[in-house]
Amino acid sequence: MSVSAATAVSARRVGLPSQRWLGLAPGWWFVLPALAVIGVFFLLPAVATLALSVTDFDIYALADLRNMRFVGFDNFRRILAGEQADLFWQALANTCYFVLIGGPLSVAVSLGFALLLESKLTRMKGLLRVIFFAPVVTTLVAVSITWRYLYDRDNGLINNALETLGLTRIDWLGDPRWAMPSIILLAVWKNFGYNMVIFLAGLQSIPGELYEAAALDGASPWRRFWHVTLPALGPTFLFVGVTTMIGYFQLFAEPYVMTRGGPENSTYSLVLLMYEEGFRWWRLGAASAVAVVLFVITLAAAMAQIAVQRRAAA
Repeated sequence: MSVSAATAVSARRVGLPSQRWLGLAPGWWFVLPALAVIGVFFLLPAVATLALSVTDFDIYALADLRNMRFVGFDNFRRILAGEQADLFWQALANTCYFVLIGGPLSVAVSLGFALLLESKLTRMKGLLRVIFFAPVVTTLVAVSITWRYLYDRDNGLINNALETLGLTRIDWLGDPRWAMPSIILLAVWKNFGYNMVIFLAGLQSIPGELYEAAALDGASPWRRFWHVTLPALGPTFLFVGVTTMIGYFQLFAEPYVMTRGGPENSTYSLVLLMYEEGFRWWRLGAASAVAVVLFVITLAAAMAQIAVQRRAAA
């Protein structure tokens, strides 16, 4: 008996799969655990949310499922054109404002700091990477509480600095004109480090020969950045832009901790509306409808951004 045959016989005796079976095993068997996790924690909740959105599932249905009724699209009509319509559209406008202003600003700041770290003139790059990335790993609730004190009108560090410079104190979180910009500033500071690391990887993957060729052709540093760096970072911009936009559509912790959606609902977001519908008023069916609408809006925005960036790169 050959060695391979003896090994196969021994494997069968101890209940192990044969070498031939292992060689023919489809690749998806190896990703089955990951697919199971995705199915249980992502796909199943998504299907459940879609199912709940067409019911009147509330606190009474939690006690007895027989109290749950199928209501069709009544939840969607209620939030889009019914009694909750004004609050929904205000929350949607605030969320879009946060995404359209905070998203590009966060990407620009991330790229700027990545270029700073990649510059040959910058020293102590390792320490600076740690400092710039530190806000990403801090707890968002703790950061929001800290910034709320920084924004305090009477004793906040920011207003104290403004007064020292001879400027007027600003009610950052109490003035509807300043509340959302204040939250955007916090979000940019909190999140730019993650995208900065991704941009660093993209910058380091650009061949140095491209810059050398551009320099030989007499291109200035600005032209090298515009005609070499930016085009080469196209795939990185696509990834960073889409992921940042998706994350910013889920605005919740900052307004919940700092303003509770105020003042005058100027920081009220769709996720905050979903939370209050579901866990303050226990209208889980209506909350699920808000979640479905938010998913559709986010998906459409992501697809539009992908299409635009691919067309620009073509």
